[in-house]
Amino acid sequence: MRRIAGFLLLLFCCLQAAWPGTPGSDTEAKFARLSGEYVDGYLAWRPQLGTDLGLHEFDGRMTDMGQASLTAEHARLKRFAKDFAILDHDAISADARHQCRLLEVSIQNELFDFDDMKSYSTNPMTYVSALDVNIYLKRNYAPLSQRLRSVIAVERAAPKHFANARANLVESLPKPYIELAIAIANGAADFLAKDLMEAAKDVNDLALITQLKAANDGAIAEFRGFSDWLAKERLPKAHNRYALGRERYQRMLWAGELVDLSPERILAVGLQELKSEKVKFAAAASAIDSTKAASAIFKMIQLDHPTEAGLVPDVRKRVESIRQFVLDHGLVTIPSEVRALVKETPQFDRATSFASMRSPGPFETQATEAFYYITPVEPNWAPKQKEEWLTAFNHYTCDLISIHEAYPGHYVQFLNLNASKASRVEKIFGSYAFVEGWAHYTEQMMLDEGFGTDGDPVRAAKYRLAQSEDALLRLCRLCVSIKTHCDNMSVDEATKFFEDNCFLEPKPAQHEALRGTFDPGYLYYTLGKLQILKLRRDWQAQEGSAYSLRRFHDQVLSNGMPPIRLLREKMLKNKAILGEIL
Repeated sequence: MRRIAGFLLLLFCCLQAAWPGTPGSDTEAKFARLSGEYVDGYLAWRPQLGTDLGLHEFDGRMTDMGQASLTAEHARLKRFAKDFAILDHDAISADARHQCRLLEVSIQNELFDFDDMKSYSTNPMTYVSALDVNIYLKRNYAPLSQRLRSVIAVERAAPKHFANARANLVESLPKPYIELAIAIANGAADFLAKDLMEAAKDVNDLALITQLKAANDGAIAEFRGFSDWLAKERLPKAHNRYALGRERYQRMLWAGELVDLSPERILAVGLQELKSEKVKFAAAASAIDSTKAASAIFKMIQLDHPTEAGLVPDVRKRVESIRQFVLDHGLVTIPSEVRALVKETPQFDRATSFASMRSPGPFETQATEAFYYITPVEPNWAPKQKEEWLTAFNHYTCDLISIHEAYPGHYVQFLNLNASKASRVEKIFGSYAFVEGWAHYTEQMMLDEGFGTDGDPVRAAKYRLAQSEDALLRLCRLCVSIKTHCDNMSVDEATKFFEDNCFLEPKPAQHEALRGTFDPGYLYYTLGKLQILKLRRDWQAQEGSAYSLRRFHDQVLSNGMPPIRLLREKMLKNKAILGEIL
């Protein structure tokens, strides 16, 4: 989702030793002080992000979304935007200058959320998603009884939290936002009623369980009550005015990713790439069977999937072979022998997860395992539902998911980030386009380097077909994002666009269309990938005979996870081409 960068923050008092500086420089010292104050306040207002980072002094706290608190945080962001803007960048070191720009992007992004997305006044999902206790269950960083005390503290804040939501949300809200918020709220209540109490079943502290049950029942009632309020008080007054408009969309591109291309230019590139990718999809299908339609061929290869019992063991085996391919071909440094553990998705997380990489926060010191979760079929599902689920885990698509999530995608990025000399600020603040763009880029890169061929051209075509279908989906997201927010494309029109251009069935196509209404940043999967490909071409031209794919990847992953424009500034010597991001 859009706050990939915002999911990673840190309290400065834990970071003081890492700030860069030139000894004796007053401006450098001023930057260090401002940086510390900014990050300190940033995380203090977003304590649940601190927990995700592995800073457990923030456990049991949640953001105060009362109007006074919102006003104060908005003013704080504006104040630091001004302070960093007037700082003399020429008087600080190059590293400090880079970190300063990262912080400025963070501020721009947050102000966009306040002022343009209007998340706190027009999006009820902001509130139902904020009261999240799953973070205390998914990682065993402390005894369960201790983590449950944090759950109780958060749940006890639910009445005030939802009272703030009712007070802050305007009378008429976008209809997709309301409908999705109702579904999320009811899902959260179901999770608390079933999965949370199931997770606590082995705790023998009767007093603690009594407190948990009381707090949990209260939180469930608050979620149900808010869902009912939305249905009765806001849904009848709903509208479909969720589009940002061209001007605000342009601001989003700059605020989050320092992209100064017009939406029209990006859309033109996206449509051309979509056309080109369809040709590749058809060519791969024809190499498999030239007598059938390409979409039919894709459905045919989906039937080649693991068994119900063999799903997770098969993924576990394949992940190791994928990792070995990366090493054998010298594609990128994997700076640790510690494997991502392939596990079934925990029961409490299955409602919203298909496959996911759960690496620890960069400052976690206790529960440092990384889990690659695969959601299995449920024993009580009907045979047809089981088969449909397993087709999505067909051998070709499943390997590409593992490439994206684990090797050399998200997990390898995490390992390189932690092993790199990147500053702590660089390990905290990240870019949506970089993080998802890198993982999406690796899918194509691995096939370009020969993964999945094994000397069998038909097998290679099946992998290429699966990779091309995934690329088509992400290209459709780019096009739909721009068309929705700049050209007023409706949800129905967006649904048909996904059906026609990446062969989704109506239900998942509608899901993708709805996501575009509140997550316009999902264009960054493709935009990030395209920027990385352009950076690779430019860096290869610069390095000449010294170029290697491994050196390029190591360079990319050793500089944190910044907006790719900032990465270009670090890696390229020719200043004249820094703005040529595509």
